[in-house]
Amino acid sequence: MGPTAEIGVIGGSGLYALLEGAREVVVDTPYGPPSDRLVVGEVSGVRVAFVPRHGRDHQHPPHAIPYRANLWALRSLGVRQVLAPCAVGSLRAELGPGSLVVCDQLVDRTSGRPQTFHDTGAVHVGFADPYCPTGRQTAVDVATASGWPVTDGGTMVVVEGPRFSTRAESQWFAAQGWSVVNMTGHPEAVLARELALCYTAIALVTDLDAGVDAGSSVSQAEVFRVFAENTARLRELLLDVVQALPATRSCSCGSALDGLPVDLELP
Repeated sequence: MGPTAEIGVIGGSGLYALLEGAREVVVDTPYGPPSDRLVVGEVSGVRVAFVPRHGRDHQHPPHAIPYRANLWALRSLGVRQVLAPCAVGSLRAELGPGSLVVCDQLVDRTSGRPQTFHDTGAVHVGFADPYCPTGRQTAVDVATASGWPVTDGGTMVVVEGPRFSTRAESQWFAAQGWSVVNMTGHPEAVLARELALCYTAIALVTDLDAGVDAGSSVSQAEVFRVFAENTARLRELLLDVVQALPATRSCSCGSALDGLPVDLELP
């Protein structure tokens, strides 16, 4: 058997240095190859697997990321808890660039993405609360202790991309009371639930969305710049969260498939 891991991290390619002394692992899945080779290493005795969401050369745009392969590959290595750092645009003026949001809700505005492992049969997984409560609380506690401004809770609306929202769309999202906008949070979260994985999104605000800041609009260069400026700090936060997560799961994520007629042979 190849390298195994307990915790998975799905993140930007700038986080490759997350794991020291790591090795690359090729994982085959029924859904094709993941975004790139996985990297497996150790953090204070905890085995961690990292997959670059967009690939190491950022070759996969948000709508074309092999989400199913990424999650399946992590579970096949033994991962049961997933941390998902991501860049988001803010829909609220008080959430400025550089702040963190540990969301507790999600709204799907994508279209056409494969978002289930169950292409036949009636397998309806519960998704009322998309994120792991234990993972969320751990991330909030660690961020607070580090002095990083963090918002506990909020709704992430996930758009299809790769374009940014129009000003009218952004104003509409904000009017619904949603907090941040993103292009990759779905179907990643629901696929994790279908594999009975704990999934925690840690959202880094890179910009004020177009409808919030009427005098400007979002640019790719600005998003990449703010994310890069915070990469080192985000890496340290993730390392601390990995060490703080409980070794034994007590949340309901692991029982998400109980009682369902699952016909998949899960890894």
